[in-house]
Amino acid sequence: MISQLFILSSKGDHLIYKDFRGEAGKDAVTVFYEKVTALTGDQPPVVMSHKDLHFVHIRQGGLYWVVTTTADASPFTIVEFLNRLTTLIKDYCGSLSEKSVRMNFALIYELLDEVVDNGYIQTTSTDILKNFIQTEAVSSKPFSLFDLSNVGLFGAETQQSKVAPSAAATRPIMSSRGEQGGKSEIFVDVVERMSVVIGSNGVLMKVDVEGEIRVKCYMPSCLEMRIGLNEEFSIGKSQLRGYGAAVRVDECSFHQAVKLDEFDQYRILKVCPSQGEHVVMQYQLSDELPSAPPFRLFPTIERDNGGRLLMYLKLRCDLHPKSSAINVSVTVPVPKGSLSLSQELSSPDQTAELRPQTRAVHWDIPRFPGGAQLSALFKLEVPGLSSASMMEVGPVGLSFELPKYTCTGLQIRFLRLTPVQPGSSQRWVRYVTHSDSYTIRI
Repeated sequence: MISQLFILSSKGDHLIYKDFRGEAGKDAVTVFYEKVTALTGDQPPVVMSHKDLHFVHIRQGGLYWVVTTTADASPFTIVEFLNRLTTLIKDYCGSLSEKSVRMNFALIYELLDEVVDNGYIQTTSTDILKNFIQTEAVSSKPFSLFDLSNVGLFGAETQQSKVAPSAAATRPIMSSRGEQGGKSEIFVDVVERMSVVIGSNGVLMKVDVEGEIRVKCYMPSCLEMRIGLNEEFSIGKSQLRGYGAAVRVDECSFHQAVKLDEFDQYRILKVCPSQGEHVVMQYQLSDELPSAPPFRLFPTIERDNGGRLLMYLKLRCDLHPKSSAINVSVTVPVPKGSLSLSQELSSPDQTAELRPQTRAVHWDIPRFPGGAQLSALFKLEVPGLSSASMMEVGPVGLSFELPKYTCTGLQIRFLRLTPVQPGSSQRWVRYVTHSDSYTIRI
């Protein structure tokens, strides 16, 4: 049973506040924010208590999504509800941010009135609520197929080498009243996150890839969608399929709405998508990669005659020359007491700085072409530098994004809709790999 629900910005501003039962005062918002900001850790506990009031919260889109209750409600149920609520609001508003919540506060209050009745959860189904919600979403930026200011953020090459515009991924779903005038589009997103540990000798010590296929649908009347995967796609090590290079995963799970009658033989997923965003398939690969890791580091750590710490780093991108990595950030832990940093970088678009609070040097590379090698020379002033303190350097951590690339090699062969959609319908596919944890020991 829910007493209150409120949404706060990272600064504690009240964006949304809804009291369902009148069991707690509005000062609960202030109490919660004071408790969260008083904690020293980066991740406060999901469940906190104050007198007879329990706070359950999650953090999404840089916002605090909080539920209070005085009953002995299951925290797992409330956390699941909050996650579904954020997905629902993202479907209706297009994105999760402080700006979108402020601009769509009337829509969010209308959603809350339908989702929760007197503290009891009714439904979080986008399809069901679409028949009752009358308020239209307010977009921060009008949607346009010709807006390519952020090419590659959402969308990959189609047969006509088109790129889906970034604004398309954050467009609100259509209400039941506006279906006739909306664009018929569907987005399939293959997202992988990789965790890698590479030894100081360059040997791959640990690898774990978690992936999922997401579908975001704007089709008002799509009865069935067929997603064709690689014919060589196999689950486990017991069997190999097809004649090309094997695309293998260790584990795989599907959404309950996915029909698998053609999967074993043809590797086809059949699903009847409803409007909104859904994860139709999740998979995992451990212990090995079908290709080389995307980055290789060649470090040299020494002390110069003036007693300064010298770090010479050569970073190589082992992607295909036509591919590239973006938003690459290299983090190098350095000895305690490091005072100042001087640097020599291989290109002017790179930046580097010493951050004493994290005791690390951060080297940022906006774009890293495949097959290229970049270098950086860092000179640090470290009082009392010794051999023992030089051992504090490393391990090196990398964060990056690889557009149009999957570590496992999973590809979408085709995307077919039944019945054939009248008029112009657009189908977009994106492949992207993110670094969850990429560590190189030196």
